[in-house]
Amino acid sequence: MSGSSTGKAVTGEDEVVDLCRELIQIDTSNYGDHSGPGERRAAEYVAEKLAEVGLEPKIFESHPGRASTVARIEGEDPSRPALLIHGHTDVVPANAMDWTHHPFSGEIADGCVWGRGAVDMKDMDAMTLAVVRDRLRTGRKPPRDIVLAFLADEEAGGTYGARYLVDNHPDLFEGCTEAISEVGGFSFTVNENLRLYLVETAQKGMHWMKLTVDGTAGHGSMIHKDNAITELSEAVGRLGRHKFPVRVTKTLRHFLDELGDALGTELDPENMDETLAKLGGIAKLIGASLQNTANPTQLGAGYKVNVIPGQATAHVDGRYLPGYEEEFLADLDRILGPRVKREDVHADKALETTFDGALVDAMQTALRAEDPIARAVPYMLSAGTDAKSFDDLGIRGFGFAPLKLPPELDFAGMFHGVDERVPVDGLKFGVRVLDRFIDAS
Repeated sequence: MSGSSTGKAVTGEDEVVDLCRELIQIDTSNYGDHSGPGERRAAEYVAEKLAEVGLEPKIFESHPGRASTVARIEGEDPSRPALLIHGHTDVVPANAMDWTHHPFSGEIADGCVWGRGAVDMKDMDAMTLAVVRDRLRTGRKPPRDIVLAFLADEEAGGTYGARYLVDNHPDLFEGCTEAISEVGGFSFTVNENLRLYLVETAQKGMHWMKLTVDGTAGHGSMIHKDNAITELSEAVGRLGRHKFPVRVTKTLRHFLDELGDALGTELDPENMDETLAKLGGIAKLIGASLQNTANPTQLGAGYKVNVIPGQATAHVDGRYLPGYEEEFLADLDRILGPRVKREDVHADKALETTFDGALVDAMQTALRAEDPIARAVPYMLSAGTDAKSFDDLGIRGFGFAPLKLPPELDFAGMFHGVDERVPVDGLKFGVRVLDRFIDAS
């Protein structure tokens, strides 16, 4: 058993902050084109931490430097279906000049651990490692097998991480029927008597698209009626300003019923502005679950100021609600018009599961044990996670990375934002909840 210099046994709560800091200090920026540092160092770090407590982790490298770590913990009853706990070790890039504290320092300030990945999602990676290490040091087997997966490439769609493992090594996940991962289990304080914990049970599908308009090249000084830039710019402007209709999915209906009960009022999904204003740091997450979205993110055209180019391009991040893909694509084509060619750069499905069953009960039990005013409620993530890949193996996924957050923290703004940080107390809370959850699951 590991111990401190004073001879006291090290617990998961003791080491979770250092684990989080050390993971953040490993730069795993994912630029989407293999130009970044990759995840190999992080995969080796995780493997070392797991091997220290007796596991036999394996590292899988799908491309030079793009590595994931997987390990299995034997449970008390191996005949039961296994639980998958997965997290990604890559992060989106960060410009240090924009940050209060260097994004790869893992600095502790104002009661938080700062750095890229602090909430997306090296916090959950650290909490998982802390809980697993503590349980194995103290000889506490989980009730059933647990598969741990620390994955590459989630921030670019998972091609070199989860998707690679699902396609090439599905045996690693044999027996897994349920999974937990990121962007769920975080708190929203309603009042002194109630704190909602949002569990992700659904996520939008994606269409990352390239838009192209071909026109007639020519001299910039002449009258020109077939300018590709003009045509594309007008189409992109229409798309960027378009408000897609509200669509009430099963998950949204359940969430609104729970929130309405908490607020003591019936909520109208068609008139949510006043309600969203009350939701503070989670308003952005909930607002994006009301409708399909399509945000222009890149523009490209031309090579010289006096040359009208023959082609202009744009990229769009499109997200659609479960059950509304066909409507979304039809709306896109109508808005863009016949001159715009649309092609997918990366596409993936939407997911939605029900908010019920023993695993959900285990979440609620674990949360209430650590926070008596907790109530778990379902919500839809506007983005996507590696759960999409594991769904192909029949694994039912939930977002459950428990954090009790201060009401003033702009949690949604932490994701891919400047000054990303996670409360130290939140990390320790998450360790306690995850440990109880494993026992109850």
